Amino acid sequence: MALNAATDRASIRRGLGPEFNELFRLGWPMMATQFFIMATGFLDTVMAGRYSATDLAGVAIGGSVLWPMFMLFTGITMALTPIVAQLRGANRVADAGARIRQGLWMTVVTSLLITLAVKNAETLYLWLDLDPEVIRVAVGYLDGLAWGIPAVVVYVALRHTAEGLGKPRAPMLIAAAVLPLNAFLNYAFIYGEFGAPELGGVGCGWATAVVFWVEIALMLVVVRQPFFRITGVWEKFAWPDWREIGRLTRIGLPIGLSSFLEMAVYSVIGLLVGRIGTIELAAHSIAGNVNWLTYVLPMSLGAAASIRVGYFVGSNDLGAARHAAGVAVRFSLGYALVVSLLLVVFRMLLVSVYTTDPDVLEMAANLMLFIAIYQIVDDTQATTVGALRGYKDTRVPMVFGLIGYWLLALPLGSMLALGFAGFEPMGVYGYWTGMTIGLFVVAVAMMIRLWRTSQNEQRISGLAAS
Repeated sequence: MALNAATDRASIRRGLGPEFNELFRLGWPMMATQFFIMATGFLDTVMAGRYSATDLAGVAIGGSVLWPMFMLFTGITMALTPIVAQLRGANRVADAGARIRQGLWMTVVTSLLITLAVKNAETLYLWLDLDPEVIRVAVGYLDGLAWGIPAVVVYVALRHTAEGLGKPRAPMLIAAAVLPLNAFLNYAFIYGEFGAPELGGVGCGWATAVVFWVEIALMLVVVRQPFFRITGVWEKFAWPDWREIGRLTRIGLPIGLSSFLEMAVYSVIGLLVGRIGTIELAAHSIAGNVNWLTYVLPMSLGAAASIRVGYFVGSNDLGAARHAAGVAVRFSLGYALVVSLLLVVFRMLLVSVYTTDPDVLEMAANLMLFIAIYQIVDDTQATTVGALRGYKDTRVPMVFGLIGYWLLALPLGSMLALGFAGFEPMGVYGYWTGMTIGLFVVAVAMMIRLWRTSQNEQRISGLAAS
């Protein structure tokens, strides 16, 4: 059943400005948090790249296994954000404690699965016949980082909860606090300074593991604050409740799978590019890192939209939920167009930050032209997906991602990269062309889904009850 005209008119009267201010109030701390998180990856890439192109490639290949698995399993506990936001909107924050406790039980299993995946990555690298030195760096990087995985998985679950409670600043401050520590430890372990061993790119993994434990230590201080304690999460101990875990999984697993499908296709492409050559892989890694940096704001805006939409759904103000989603998506598209222009104009300056290798510089600068187009659709779909999560609409977007990334983008990118039907092989450029076309299809499908869900009261009610 579509929302009535009176609700639509009320939504329009709110205007763009007031809602954007609210989205920005929620979104800027999450944007800063994501920026600081991305900045740690940026530091790893840049500092390893300054050591050698091989170390840069090894860290990148290590991330190709780590991050898809990380996003898959931490994405499950991302369900806590819309769940807690809807309970807050319904003035039932005290009911959130039971959900949070079960989410923490889930982190025990998910951290184990991520650790097993990264500790067995070498088999995949050998099967792909990658450069032995690149494999050595990647395996060493993952071996060090694995020690911090249990800490960061719990941290992420608590961070999602804090954001659902409308308190995103505490996670932001933690992410800001550990960034200089990450840079210091990277420098020490990469170059063997301050009594540390000289490990090259492998040192980035050990530095990151230390940072993860510092993050959870700081978060354990945050969760003792009044805004978190009112959830009742610490009032009693509870064994795993399989019914509640099932509810969390039904919402969170599609979120995790969506993130996995997106990250995994990047990783597969990175591994395929690695078979072309080390220069191509280094340039591809730089392009991907720049794209992630541009992605921070729309991803954070999507997270803010998830909280706003969830809150309004919980308070049964569906017109306001629809309005919040629309404002977020429109702003994200405008932002992407501006960033596209900046990437074209300043592409040489951007890539020179990462490397001094002339061959890598030239190829990475050319890839910036592809990124300028790709990030327009990437940014728009990121915010749209966030808004859909506020409605707890996660399963259909997962299917869109499966089709767009794996049945369209990867096969098309591979054909363009290797050459087909008499066309010249495009190499790494072909993969980015295929990704752009595939993600365009995903973005359009997501926007149509958001438009239809936001107008369908029956669907919203059904999703909210799940």
